[in-house]
Amino acid sequence: MPTFKLRTIDMQRRQFIKNAALGALAFTAASFNIIRVRNNDGPIIGHGDFRYRVNRNWGVLDARTPVKDCHEMVMDKKKRIILLTNEKKNNIIIYDRSGKLLDSWGHAFPGGHGLTIHDEGGEEFLYITDHELGEVYKTTMDGRILLTIRHPKTIGQYGDCDKFKPTETCIGPNGDIYIADGYGSQFILQYTAKGEFIRKFGGDSFGEKNFKQVHGVTLDTRNPNDPVLMCTDRIKTCFKIFGLDGTYRSSIQVPGAYVSRAVFDGENLYSGVCFSALKNHMLTYNAGFVTILDGNNRVVSNPGGTKPTYKKGELLPMVQAEPIFKHCHDVCVDADKNLYVAQWNAGNTYPYMLERV
Repeated sequence: MPTFKLRTIDMQRRQFIKNAALGALAFTAASFNIIRVRNNDGPIIGHGDFRYRVNRNWGVLDARTPVKDCHEMVMDKKKRIILLTNEKKNNIIIYDRSGKLLDSWGHAFPGGHGLTIHDEGGEEFLYITDHELGEVYKTTMDGRILLTIRHPKTIGQYGDCDKFKPTETCIGPNGDIYIADGYGSQFILQYTAKGEFIRKFGGDSFGEKNFKQVHGVTLDTRNPNDPVLMCTDRIKTCFKIFGLDGTYRSSIQVPGAYVSRAVFDGENLYSGVCFSALKNHMLTYNAGFVTILDGNNRVVSNPGGTKPTYKKGELLPMVQAEPIFKHCHDVCVDADKNLYVAQWNAGNTYPYMLERV
């Protein structure tokens, strides 16, 4: 056989082996995303009907897609899980439910903290708070900024020395935008969908109508005839309920748990506990867990925390029971009731998955 034919056949054989190896590698990589969700052997945590197997590897990506603090997560209509981090190489990271990276964008939010998704006439938009820049942004799903809400001093609602460090937003039934100034002057500020100021309420005080860290604000539509605002008062370890007009209604005490924003799924309220009080009711670092409340606003499970116990109708203080988490900052719930947990100040840790068992 001529030499050139031998060389051609040899080259074809090598290319076939190379393609087969690449195909096997691609198959293995594609399969890995499924394996790491379904065959995870992490510990089981939680209580009652809300128990979960921990998967620490679910959200792990390579060095090309880093995170700093994983602040908040939402799920869009396509069932994609969207993470906000304050890492400017990629403020937004988009996963599928298996933990596979789908997309990333964003380089302008050094204090990216709050992430809300809202459907407006069939089209979804994101609302991002940046407490370092002191601004709130409405964006398209691919990051184009449509609206910016700046410091309230520019419209005469704050004094020149008043801090504005927004941490969260929610959108009312009529499109009004509610902003929690959680690291600033402790007000909830209400704007129209176009960004026109309506009112503010709360403020920095220990009074029942005021806040000592209004870290989150969420629309609670569990009673469709009376939607309300569920506001986080983290330092006072409680959620506070306000009407859409800013009228105080009541408080839900969660002693020992320095909670993040409320996340609703069906009748249940989920929240990341960023800190808990382990000794002498003092806030303790690296002591977070997740807390879950039922439709009557009673705690029913604390994955990573102590079992909720009521005595004579009063909830006893809750603390971290297992060192699964450091600082739980947000929870996302999927259609199968699995949870995805974002953590702050946790050593650049990617989100964990808690698989319902």
